[in-house]
Amino acid sequence: MNSKIAGVGYYVPEKIVTNNDLKQYMDTTDEWIQERTGIRERRYAEKHKETATTMATEAAIKAIDNAGISKEDIDFIIFATISPDYYFPGCGVLLQRELGITKSTIGALDVRNQCSGFVYALSVADKFVKTGTYKNILVVGSEMHSMGLDYSTRGRGVSVIFGDGAGAVIVQPTEDESKGILTTHLHSDGTFAEELALINPGCHGGYHDEDKEKYGFVSPEIPGEIFVTQAMIDNHLLYPYMNGQLVFKNAIVRFKEVIMEALETAQLKPEDLDMFIPHQANLRISQYIQKTMGLSDDQVYNNIQKYGNTTAASIPIALAEACGEGKVKEGDLVCLAAFGSGFTWGSALIRW
Repeated sequence: MNSKIAGVGYYVPEKIVTNNDLKQYMDTTDEWIQERTGIRERRYAEKHKETATTMATEAAIKAIDNAGISKEDIDFIIFATISPDYYFPGCGVLLQRELGITKSTIGALDVRNQCSGFVYALSVADKFVKTGTYKNILVVGSEMHSMGLDYSTRGRGVSVIFGDGAGAVIVQPTEDESKGILTTHLHSDGTFAEELALINPGCHGGYHDEDKEKYGFVSPEIPGEIFVTQAMIDNHLLYPYMNGQLVFKNAIVRFKEVIMEALETAQLKPEDLDMFIPHQANLRISQYIQKTMGLSDDQVYNNIQKYGNTTAASIPIALAEACGEGKVKEGDLVCLAAFGSGFTWGSALIRW
């Protein structure tokens, strides 16, 4: 039995935040942001009303409808996010509750693989379907980054990049061996884990003494003092950190490697691709990969210009949008690939 993506859906908040809008919070310009990222605008969810789960619900309903099934047909949920509603429990069960399918007591799995989260989640769903374990798996990537960014000039290198949104797919079995998910490949290298990370809050007792001040760690004499400390608040350590140059250098290498790995496994070549949908990390990365692999503009789909980097949600949003625009059609060879924090990276090759 093979697995296929039977339905797609996405949701982005109504509020559009342009590069010029960010000038009221930080020292930046539209030109500065576009030159470095390719981003012109992004979407921000409505605080205290929308969450990663509520956005995921909207995307999931569309994917379920697109697949021609009912929500009661869902027999497993995989939810990828790094901006959950709660520290715990995960968003999978919250999505199940929002969809009103708790009586079936289906399993819900949360994936924390950052920008690669959706590819990892899709790979898990693929294996569950191919082994006959489940028949209608809801795979979601959803992020609400706007609630946790540093909007001062100090944080502009990270904050201008990210946006909010959600994407979802339904993974089902198919007896057509020529179609569906042909292969998936997952990788990681934790060497540079702290170079793209949200370190706090957390428990950092394992760091060396010289790192304690850097990460806001203090003596664990008082219970709970490690998790959130005054030093973390005073030194603005509760925001994401990114070593942009290091990430870029690794991304352009790993992206190409994992794409070629997928193609070679299927005994195919880059020119065989009808559509390459990369994680929307940075338009410059996508353009570099496109150039080095000899892909035309018609073979690559980018929407980071209007949505920013939505991390785990970026690929399913782009996939659903590309399908809606008729740029992904039946019989097309589609490659999804992502690279992000961890570092983690992966790819999925699909015959649509």
